[in-house]
Amino acid sequence: METETETQGRTFDVARVRKDFPVLEQTVHGKPLVYLDNAATSQKPLAVIQAEEQFYLRDNSNIHRGVHELSERATRAYETARIKAQEFLGAKESREIIFVRGTTEAVNLVAQTYGRAHTGPGDEILITAMEHHSNIVPWQILCEEKGARLKVAPVNDRGELELEELIRLMSGKTRIVAVAHVSNVLGTINPVRAIVEAAHARGIPALVDGAQAAPHLPVNVRELDCDFYAFSGHKVYGPTGIGVLYGKAERLEAMPPYQGGGDMIASVSFEKTTYNTLPYKFEAGTPNIAAGVGLGAALDYVNAIGIGKAAEYEAELLDYATGELERIPGLRIIGTAREKAAVISFEMEGIHPHDVGTVLDQEGVAVRTGHHCAQPLMDRFGVPATTRASFAFYNTKEEVDALVRGLMKVKEVLG
Repeated sequence: METETETQGRTFDVARVRKDFPVLEQTVHGKPLVYLDNAATSQKPLAVIQAEEQFYLRDNSNIHRGVHELSERATRAYETARIKAQEFLGAKESREIIFVRGTTEAVNLVAQTYGRAHTGPGDEILITAMEHHSNIVPWQILCEEKGARLKVAPVNDRGELELEELIRLMSGKTRIVAVAHVSNVLGTINPVRAIVEAAHARGIPALVDGAQAAPHLPVNVRELDCDFYAFSGHKVYGPTGIGVLYGKAERLEAMPPYQGGGDMIASVSFEKTTYNTLPYKFEAGTPNIAAGVGLGAALDYVNAIGIGKAAEYEAELLDYATGELERIPGLRIIGTAREKAAVISFEMEGIHPHDVGTVLDQEGVAVRTGHHCAQPLMDRFGVPATTRASFAFYNTKEEVDALVRGLMKVKEVLG
């Protein structure tokens, strides 16, 4: 087993990074906190916390509508965050960045605008068997309303998408292909560029759920050529209640508004309303301004760390954790794809995941247990639930060792 000192000697200085996350310094049940629930939400660096605090201390005002100094400062900070999100995703224009509450709202926005306008009886929506409920249920609602069908591409026993079958399921009836970039359960990294290319060859637009990819992988939407891409701020070291929908400008221009209200209009009369330009057409009402500012700070922080460098470190951590968990008798890892992000789901023979999580909590180790909002995927692998350990660039190999010790305690107490 590798020590913290040996880890520090590598090019990625995890000890330095951890100093930016004071929440990690606490104890839980008398044990040092080992936070391995990053796929649910990541912790926030001081820079993000301070950015939100400073907004409320100095700049708090509504945006876009005021001529006074505070409103202008708030507007400038919020729109600067939009530019940071544009650059983070490699989008062509800042007007292609729509601020939403998170990935869930982003998918619902596309389903209820683009989807409703382009889907009719007998049409098809194509997804995969590894999708989060947020990329299943909005399409089910659309299909039920329009008399369309939801088609599902399978995954193999390793948890990899069967790409050829996905492509075979594309047809003249397919109105959109919606796929996860990275599975929140399996950690599988999907070949989204190949999926988008195959869809476009058949005239089908593609949406990519990037909630689990944005914290772990460099993303460039122009290279992927996807029509839509979504991610959540709280998974990429930013605040909750803020996220991003990227859409190609020509797609967004042609879509009707998602919600009506203030700021998404150009003019209103009782006879007719004309809508605002992009991106404001899709941003009705007062937004979560402080969270937008916090998201901008989070993206600055990730860029300063270097997401490529962090991804290399996380891959090393994943390899180490996989090897250590495979040594535990009766433990089965679910999801062994060749291309994975830093997520490990597993089951322990004869022990319910909730019990695993409860014992681990007493050891100071925070993991996620349950179906992870992916019940159809649980059914695919014949399990009601799993235990999931998910890693971030502030985790260490010593924390993996603590997880292993905790799982041995689980076996001792419950096995």
